[in-house]
Amino acid sequence: MSVTNGDENGVIAASPRHAASPFERIKRVNDSGAEYWSSRDFAGTLGYGDYRNFESVLGKARMACFQSGNRIEDHFVEVTEMIGIGKGGQRAVKTVLMSRYACYLAIQNADPKKSIVAQGQSYFAIQTRRQELADERIEESRRLLLREEIRRHNVQLADAAKNAGVLEPLDYAIFQNHGYMGLYGGLKQEDIHRRKGLKKSQKILDHMGSTELAANLFRATQAEEKLRRDNIKGKAAANRTHHEVGAKVRQTIRELGGVMPEELPAEESIKKIERKHRKPLGITEGNANPENE
Repeated sequence: MSVTNGDENGVIAASPRHAASPFERIKRVNDSGAEYWSSRDFAGTLGYGDYRNFESVLGKARMACFQSGNRIEDHFVEVTEMIGIGKGGQRAVKTVLMSRYACYLAIQNADPKKSIVAQGQSYFAIQTRRQELADERIEESRRLLLREEIRRHNVQLADAAKNAGVLEPLDYAIFQNHGYMGLYGGLKQEDIHRRKGLKKSQKILDHMGSTELAANLFRATQAEEKLRRDNIKGKAAANRTHHEVGAKVRQTIRELGGVMPEELPAEESIKKIERKHRKPLGITEGNANPENE
């Protein structure tokens, strides 16, 4: 959860939109449009008169977050908040700004005897699932866009390779393997295919997530540009260039602390996603455009 400071204490004004749920009413929104909740507002809504009793709930929620493989600091952000203490005075207190997922974990560890807790469990379970579905749609759209871009750029890469002297289909397969070997730490297409657990009929690119697709798109576009810009000639030189570009992309991923592409899991076939997105548009397999690799 990214929290953008709205004032010197890092606290953003509550969202002006009110709904029936008490948890919706205490929701806040930062400058980036991200939703979050103050642990003190949350504790009050749950009926914890003494905030210290709610801190144990936060501790359990943090542990659940860690055990689920998520970064605690992405969902629980500690800040200093000023609260009124009467007669116009204020006092600085520690507050935790919580993502929707953090609230979901907290409500699961709150006192089940409180009726408001059951209401909160229902609210955050529904809201969390809605966000998961929204995130899935975003990822699907990214994959569709990137996969189509790779199809287009692979045609341009093949043309650049042909100009460099890569003429036969077998030579182009070897050329492509050099790019993969650079990006995937020495793995050829068949090695990647086997490592991802894919069947022979399944295409590697069709089972890549958006992160892996983006890395391969960068490899393809930069290899094409270098072949043309440096006027590379000869199959050996073209292969070497493609390998060097792939290795540079891999180095960049490593320097940024990213996951190596061979470690990323195989995703659902892009063909299924394409079919799902065609249906609302009334597009069928019969009238869809033929696809290029």
